[in-house]
Amino acid sequence: MTYISAIFLGLIQGLAEFLPISSSGHLAFFQEVVAVLDAGEESLFFDVLLHLGTLVAVFVAYRAEIKSLILEFFTMVGVRKLPQGQKPDRLSRRMILFIILGTLPLFAVLPVKDFVEGLYSNPMFIGCAFLGTGLILFLSDRLSRGNKDVKNASILDVLLVGCGQALATVPGISRSGTTISVGLARGFSREFAVKYSFLLSIPAYRTRPSVPALRQR
Repeated sequence: MTYISAIFLGLIQGLAEFLPISSSGHLAFFQEVVAVLDAGEESLFFDVLLHLGTLVAVFVAYRAEIKSLILEFFTMVGVRKLPQGQKPDRLSRRMILFIILGTLPLFAVLPVKDFVEGLYSNPMFIGCAFLGTGLILFLSDRLSRGNKDVKNASILDVLLVGCGQALATVPGISRSGTTISVGLARGFSREFAVKYSFLLSIPAYRTRPSVPALRQR
């Protein structure tokens, strides 16, 4: 891999990951069309680094929320004891539950994982999926604003958002765009829909299908 190829793919990943346009789909599309990456273990390692970089960015952007969730999780499992007189953080516990529940639908993708990964080498399918993402975003932008947040969102709400995330394992369907759109459709406030979408991406980092198109050339 050349430095130019690495920079090019890094720019695609960096720009696309936090926009609702499917970073994995764009990586696979440019790999197939432009053929910027060679095959081999180097490709797999670079793929992991690209996604690890965006995971670090999520931790930086939501560091305060993630710190609270981690501390409360350790309290829940008995590893950490609260100071005398301090009560458990009910909202953090509720968010932890929502993240766990929202991640569960991803496991339904495992039986068809090979089929989904095979789609990453089909530029025509990816292009059609880009259009699908555009339609999802077009419709979600016209949804009325809700006011649900971690206090009053329901288990059904987060499970449906999780189903949107499972659907977004298909290349070209934006994970963030789909999860935010489903959240808005369920009445989430825009702020909570965005926050929940990116916090949900943390456990999804290793459970989503990889981008085999980056390794098959």
